[in-house]
Amino acid sequence: IKYILGYVLKFEAVFLALPCFTALIYREKEGFAFGIVLVLCAILGSICTYTKPKNNVFYAKEGFVTVALSWIILSVMGALPFVINEEIPNFTDALFEIISGFTTTGASILSDVEALSHFSLVCRSFSHCIGGMGVLVFILAILPLAGGGHSMHLLRAESPGPSVGKLVPRLRSTAMILYGIYFFMTVIELSLIHI
Repeated sequence: IKYILGYVLKFEAVFLALPCFTALIYREKEGFAFGIVLVLCAILGSICTYTKPKNNVFYAKEGFVTVALSWIILSVMGALPFVINEEIPNFTDALFEIISGFTTTGASILSDVEALSHFSLVCRSFSHCIGGMGVLVFILAILPLAGGGHSMHLLRAESPGPSVGKLVPRLRSTAMILYGIYFFMTVIELSLIHI
C-alpha cells in the first residue's frame, strides 16, 4: 500500500507541474505555493517507492484501503497550494474545491471562479480533466504499479457499480485505451471551442 501511495504522490507532483509552468508563463509569483507542494510530494513519493515491497500479496481489502488513502492524500496535497498562496485561505474550502475537481462534481465555494489566478484556474480545470476517468485509473494507465490481478483490485475499488470488465486481457492496456479515447475526445472538444 505504501509503495502504491508513493506513486500516487509522484503523480501529484507531476500534476502540480502544470500550474507551476503556467505561473512562470504569466509571471505570477504566488505560483511558488504549487512548487513547494510539488517538491514535498516528490520527496515523500520517492521515500515511499525507494524499496519495492517484499510481500506482493494484494487482495480486495488492500485495494479499498489504497483507494481511500489515495483520495485523502491527493485531496489534502491538492488543497495545500490554494491555502499557501491564500487564494482560498480556509483549508476546508480549498479541500472542497479540489475534491470537487477530482470527482468532477463541478461544485464550487467560489462566487467568481474567473477571479482566480491563471495557475489556480489551470489546476482547478486539470483536476476536472483527470477526475473525469478516475485518478487511479489514470495512474494504472501510465505506471506499472502491480502485476497480475493486483491492479484489478484497485480498479474494482475505484469504479462505481457491482462489476468491472476489461477490454483487453491486460488491465494496463485497457486503462490506456480508455484514456486514449478520453484524451482524443478532449482534444476534439477543445478544438471545437475555438471555432
